[in-house]
Amino acid sequence: MTERATERKVAEAQTAALELAKCDDETRSAALHDIADAIEDAEARILDANENDVSEGEEMLEAGEYSRALVDRLELSPSKLESIAEMVRSVAEQDDPLGRTLSARRLDDGLELYKVGVPIGVIGTVFESRPDALVQIAALSLKSGNAVILKGGSEASHSNRVLYELIRDATADLDVPEGWAQLIEAREDVNTMLDMDDEIDLLMPRGSSEFVSYIQDNTQIPVLGHTEGICHVYVDRDADLSMAEDVAFDAKVQYPAVCNAVETLVVHESVAEDFLPEIVERYREAEVTLRGDAATREIVDIDPATDDDWDTEYGDLELAITVVDSLDAAIDHINAHGSKHTESILTETSERASTFMRSIDAASVFHNASTRFADGYRYGLGAEVGISTGKIHARGPVGLEGLTTYKYYLEGDGHLVATYAGENARPYLHEEFEGEWVPGHLAEE
Repeated sequence: MTERATERKVAEAQTAALELAKCDDETRSAALHDIADAIEDAEARILDANENDVSEGEEMLEAGEYSRALVDRLELSPSKLESIAEMVRSVAEQDDPLGRTLSARRLDDGLELYKVGVPIGVIGTVFESRPDALVQIAALSLKSGNAVILKGGSEASHSNRVLYELIRDATADLDVPEGWAQLIEAREDVNTMLDMDDEIDLLMPRGSSEFVSYIQDNTQIPVLGHTEGICHVYVDRDADLSMAEDVAFDAKVQYPAVCNAVETLVVHESVAEDFLPEIVERYREAEVTLRGDAATREIVDIDPATDDDWDTEYGDLELAITVVDSLDAAIDHINAHGSKHTESILTETSERASTFMRSIDAASVFHNASTRFADGYRYGLGAEVGISTGKIHARGPVGLEGLTTYKYYLEGDGHLVATYAGENARPYLHEEFEGEWVPGHLAEE
């Protein structure tokens, strides 16, 4: 695709975004249900395309170009497609994030200020590997009234193309503006998009830390995302060790290729001798490669960890283990080496849990639960466009709310600023009140 073609697609998305912002929730939700139906009806077509991607991925794996985790993320199945369709319907059933009054303030009699939720506009997305990411991002963008530019990785090109065509065609005959979703495919198209800070309102990259860092370093467009998922599970001195074993195992083994899988297990020294032999045996049975610090290796026979291990996102069946002598030491280790994604403490003492949760700098902090729960669908957001480890403007799994901003609407009746200035200035009321913005309601009263 030429640079001009990419610019044309972005321009079409801009036009569509203005129209989509005016579409009612019934229209947007109906379109999502049609997309879900289309995905289910085209199961064979999608799986055929995906088989091509996976076959090529296996060849690249054998050549040493791809990791096993990347190839695993590529693969779709009938059950996964069913889950994708369910996710789209779940997004459709979420409350409408648009037109919602966030606050209402009476500046004076007949002069009312409303803060109202609106779409962001044009969202550019660049994601690697997982074809289901395309559907998640498109569904959330449509429900939140945003136009979207979709750029998937070349490793999933066959799957992405078919899924995009299904989404585009499913909404073609509805009252959804044409061009609300655009697909770009070439690597050079990304660089074109990164330069379009006047046309694209937000970028959301999903992929490796190097990939996301590249996006952040090469654009002036605001970027929402995370560079790494270095998550920890801390087994406290007051943990229920049976529960801790199950949670630590789930956090690593249930699906190790994703960003919310645990990468470092932190264990309090007072329970280490009882806990480590059991969990290490379970990890070994699951073929997890283990590395530990000196204190860990005094208890269990595993390979030594290096300084780099504490800062590594494995994305595979690999895990580092460290033993600490206090809750404070656990907090210090996690804040020093974590990526502000998701951290978990396992303890039966609420005070220690509270200290941990308030002290850890991360988007999600859990008590007695697997880090794998850090997910938009599991949070009840319908889905997510990604995880944000920043603190502005969204944090954690980014669902519909993270894809909206707000406007201020002021309803008056010929009010003048001069009335509130000078010697005889009329004072403002500045009263908060419960109320929803209704266009022109004051003029009608």
